[in-house]
Amino acid sequence: MDFVSLFFTDFIKQLQSPTLAFLIGGMFIAALGSELVIPEAICSIIVFMLLTKIGLTGGIAIRNSNLAAMVFPVIFAVITGITIVFIARYTLAKLPKVKVVDAIATGGLFGAVSGSTMAAALTVLDEQNMAYEPWAGALYPFMDIPALVTAIVVANIYINKKKRKEAAHSFSDQLVAAGDYPDQKDYPSSRQEYLSQQKGGADNRVKIWPIIEESLRGPALSAMLLGLALGLFTQPESVYKSFYDPAFRGLLSILMLVMGMEAWSRVGELRKVAQWYVVYSVVAPFVHGLIAFGLGMIAHQLVGFSMGGVVVLAVIAASSSDISGPPTLRAGIPSANPSAYIGASTAIGTPVAIGLCIPFFLGLAQALGG
Repeated sequence: MDFVSLFFTDFIKQLQSPTLAFLIGGMFIAALGSELVIPEAICSIIVFMLLTKIGLTGGIAIRNSNLAAMVFPVIFAVITGITIVFIARYTLAKLPKVKVVDAIATGGLFGAVSGSTMAAALTVLDEQNMAYEPWAGALYPFMDIPALVTAIVVANIYINKKKRKEAAHSFSDQLVAAGDYPDQKDYPSSRQEYLSQQKGGADNRVKIWPIIEESLRGPALSAMLLGLALGLFTQPESVYKSFYDPAFRGLLSILMLVMGMEAWSRVGELRKVAQWYVVYSVVAPFVHGLIAFGLGMIAHQLVGFSMGGVVVLAVIAASSSDISGPPTLRAGIPSANPSAYIGASTAIGTPVAIGLCIPFFLGLAQALGG
């Protein structure tokens, strides 16, 4: 009973934190029909500054830390990102009215990382004085990129297999037609020749590096990697302490307000897709986060990974990419329906990750770690 009461006490307390309060406030005023608009350019600057600050924190910490301690958390971040995609492939894709490519794209977006959700988690940990490795934010790309790459590769493999099956059926039909008209010269003499004609001589193999390159060029990951590199190879402590660190929480509160308003406005998008996306968007963040939490506890036992670090790993697994992921998936899986995976992520997945998963995993960590 002590565990349960402690968990729920911490859970309710976190719902009242300033970071989550701004998110809920944004949803509330949007529901009331407020005409408040914060320009997109301002939001882009805020996101850039937040992720640059996280990158700087990680870079400075890595420069001054034991790299061996990062090995298991990094490996577990990669495993989690890939696993999340396959969970969607073999659960969401099996549900009624859900197309396989849409399910894979949704898994890719939920496997990728939300920088704003991670920033919110780090802020809440600071508010609760829970220690975590300063380089924990640097786990971002190790989960984000593998998830996006896996989703695009798996989706394209599925699409290519489907095309081959359709081509085989069409070839059989054309053999009948050729038998009816023996003078016809345009039909292929073998199945392999027919498949080659369908490909048009092009190479249909999925190329991995362009996907990675596209992810690295994305605005969110670029900003964080820039900060990471500056923290590693330069001495940015003065500008970090005088500008980025003091401004972090204020900028995050504005971003949470915007995300709350956007989340409410996008609820209608989910009406265009199967209701199973709603179920998935509520359940998946907790399932994904629990997988990462379990792996984080293994790292905690093996290399002393802090309980705060375990929370960070769980929260980034529970999050879904809201900046770099959608354009990457649009380019890599053009046949997937953006209303399905973006609507599920932004309208429900992100609010659930920030509003419920952060206090849930923080309370779980505090209950287990005393």
